[in-house]
Amino acid sequence: MNQLSCFKAYDIRGKLGEELNEQIAYSIGRAYARIIKPDSVAVGGDIRLSSESLKLALTLGLLTEGVEVLDLGMTGTEEVYFAAQYLAIDGAIEVTASHNPIDYNGMKLVRAQSRPISGDTGLFAIRDEAQRLLTDLLEPSALQELSRQSQKMAGNATWQYGKANYKKHSILEPYIEHLLSYINSANIKPLNLVVNSGNGAAGHVIDALEQAFIQHKIPVHFIKINHQPDGNFPNGIPNPLLVENRQVTADAVLHYQADFGIAWDGDFDRCFLFDEQGRFIEGYYIVGILAAAFLQKEPGAKIIHDPRLYWNTEAVCQQYSGRPICSKTGHAFIKERMRAEDAVYGGEMSAHHYFRDFAYCDSGMIPWLLVAELLSLSDKKLSQLVQQMIADYPSSGELNFHIAHPQNVIAKLAEHYAHQAVQTDNIDGLSMDFGNWRFNLRVSNTENVVRLNVEARADSTLMAQKTADIMSFLTDAE
Repeated sequence: MNQLSCFKAYDIRGKLGEELNEQIAYSIGRAYARIIKPDSVAVGGDIRLSSESLKLALTLGLLTEGVEVLDLGMTGTEEVYFAAQYLAIDGAIEVTASHNPIDYNGMKLVRAQSRPISGDTGLFAIRDEAQRLLTDLLEPSALQELSRQSQKMAGNATWQYGKANYKKHSILEPYIEHLLSYINSANIKPLNLVVNSGNGAAGHVIDALEQAFIQHKIPVHFIKINHQPDGNFPNGIPNPLLVENRQVTADAVLHYQADFGIAWDGDFDRCFLFDEQGRFIEGYYIVGILAAAFLQKEPGAKIIHDPRLYWNTEAVCQQYSGRPICSKTGHAFIKERMRAEDAVYGGEMSAHHYFRDFAYCDSGMIPWLLVAELLSLSDKKLSQLVQQMIADYPSSGELNFHIAHPQNVIAKLAEHYAHQAVQTDNIDGLSMDFGNWRFNLRVSNTENVVRLNVEARADSTLMAQKTADIMSFLTDAE
């Protein structure tokens, strides 16, 4: 079996023991150094039980190649993004499997200025070099030496290996200050917020924000559930996209009569919002809310969106004189387009939100801070902010299908609807516009599934009917 099947289109993810282990992590560190050629790199890791040992092996690989390493400790992905920009270093790596099963782990890699490293921009070159280097690690003596050196490094705040230096370093304080720069604390009215870290990496940031709120007299009170980081995930893998994982947050919002609720995935690069009635708000409409928030501050700014669902985003941009720009789905594509356009904000319906002032990277903390400010300024509830958007542009939510020959099925669907469509594009998968409704069907870049999204103009019955029609077609065509 290919030991480096853990390399995906955008990041590294694999089953522990089979696709990813300390030897592979060490080889990835060395390969990253050889391909990217950095002088200094920051590393961090999420709360998974395997993250620390993988991070140490990765670090040792970097040090072996003469790279200075700053170990940020337990972090979410956006903290390493922030570190690359704030510290003006040559790259950063987060050890995380985000919302994957408990027996998985992985890595997300960036270079200087937090520019993403994906398959098109060096990730596969790192894979090939790591595969070559891995053959040198198969001898038992080499594995024993790797383990011995990792243990020595683990107990030191600073350490030297060859000519390279290792140092544990916290960027939490400046990171918190940066988060607060997105809001005017004087605007915030008293709010009670349910925060569900899912026993993942978000808890320490919430605690730090809580202290900053006290210091700045920001009247926000946190109701914390599943707060303590625990790599055993006693309450399940933190993935609020799964319907079965949402109820605990919804129930807490209702029980505590909170103004809204927030839940994060494991590495908290995505946040998911619940209104004051405990209802889950689809990420599509949060894109509209955040676009409005930025455009009210910067009229005429450019907003990047993905092609799955966007009518509501276009309407918001029109209302506030913004310029909507469609980009292919995926963080590497969104970030590249944002840089090219100097866009202030980019949003995907999958709850990835990107910010120009955050090195064009995605954050799971900035969105809810902006929503808190918007609620305070508008004196409205979250349900009121989104109800008109949902009524004007009802959507199916993302529906996933396991299809053996997806491209054949997509081609059949395009042919079936060709005579009805007023517009068809292939920016990302198949998008067809029929005037009063539209759909997008695309093959996932990260999973073996086909994803369907349908929306309509102010007609939820039509949206539901067309969604059912396409679902039936997909089933029959397969």
